[in-house]
Amino acid sequence: MCDMDRTTAFAGRAALVTGAARRIGAALARSFHAHGASVLVHCHRSTRDAELLCQELNHKRPDSAVMVSADLLDPGSPELIVERALAAFGRLDVLVNNASTFYPTPLGEITATHWDDLIGSNLRAPLFLAQAAAPHLRRTQGLIVNMIDIHAQRPLPQHTVYSTAKAGLAMLTRSLARELAPQVRVNGVAPGPVLWPDGGIDAQLQQEIISKTLLKRSGDPEDIVRAVLFFAKDAPYVTGQILAVDGGRSVGW
Repeated sequence: MCDMDRTTAFAGRAALVTGAARRIGAALARSFHAHGASVLVHCHRSTRDAELLCQELNHKRPDSAVMVSADLLDPGSPELIVERALAAFGRLDVLVNNASTFYPTPLGEITATHWDDLIGSNLRAPLFLAQAAAPHLRRTQGLIVNMIDIHAQRPLPQHTVYSTAKAGLAMLTRSLARELAPQVRVNGVAPGPVLWPDGGIDAQLQQEIISKTLLKRSGDPEDIVRAVLFFAKDAPYVTGQILAVDGGRSVGW
């Protein structure tokens, strides 16, 4: 793709990325912006990071990025977030449900709070964000991309609730594709070992996980970005699909 195509592919369009202040979410926001889109940067607690990201993007193109801080567990947040995007940009073309909560829940120690938190952020919030965004995405022939996980297919030990939530999100992706067709496409990306948890992970465990990939290496946030952009730019006849970006781990498990 030439530079002109890169900077104009989404010119005049607007993308909403949840959990966009840091990590993969920030990489997605930067990439949509680099391709010409205006971007709504959602965060919960990482407000300083979100503000700095918006400053960075607006420095490159004035009035092209805005931030919204909202707790996705708050029932009123989906409508608030979508309304913020519409107020800023007047339209919505892409919704990326990237925000996620992740931590272990060993059986015997699971609480209702764990359930509400992990199901709420990974499954309930994407559903209600999609519902709030749907009328506006229909008008723009838009797209929803849900960030799933390879553990939606094969449960991660001691992560029963998280794995269940992501499995639900995989089904939600397919169900929304049926409900919102033909105007809105809905697809998912299922990352494998791309970024390690913020709290770190034992080096031996890292190598064990990497050894189970066919490519024998971890991925990079840009691998996820390219997959999302594929759905957004290059796959107008693809909906209801989930693309594993995992170095082949889901094959060579």
